[in-house]
Amino acid sequence: MKHSSSRQLFDYWNHRRGNRPAPERGEIEPGAIRGILGDTFILAHEPRTGHPFRLAGTRVCALFGRELKAEPFAKLWGDASRPSAIKLVDLAADEWVGLVAGVTGSVEDGSTVDLELLLLPLSYRGRAHARVLGVLAPLVAPPGLAITPLTSLQLGSLRHLGPAVETVAAPRLTGSTPARRPRHGLIVYEGGRPE
Repeated sequence: MKHSSSRQLFDYWNHRRGNRPAPERGEIEPGAIRGILGDTFILAHEPRTGHPFRLAGTRVCALFGRELKAEPFAKLWGDASRPSAIKLVDLAADEWVGLVAGVTGSVEDGSTVDLELLLLPLSYRGRAHARVLGVLAPLVAPPGLAITPLTSLQLGSLRHLGPAVETVAAPRLTGSTPARRPRHGLIVYEGGRPE
């Protein structure tokens, strides 16, 4: 993660979830992340309606020059990236994983802005697949961005932020030898390449 807001939110989210797949929405305390609230948002996990914003920080709204509450997250994306962006929200909520992506924002005058997107799952009132917490922040804010809003987003690089739950046991390999007595030392099995 390149942006400090992404790193801070991920650390806070990870601490709040403990050994669970995701924290409860009510456990996210705005005061604990007050320095990055402007870059954060919460989406409702509602695929039919394009994952509308439940909350959007002031800097996120300023990127687009309007209030984003109740607006579909899908609407922010260009036609080519929209299906992939929707799948990212679904993946974060369904698979209980954090995702970080590089994003390019387009401005009306043809210029672009590099941003970072972070998506983290939340449960809501005990329901899984309910909310997604995130950050959308420019890596370097150009001086005129507050005056000229972004018109659309394009998805770039993507990175998975690790296993959803650390407590999932890895599969165990078992031998095919009878359970007569344990063998110690080196065992050689016939095989190899045909010659």
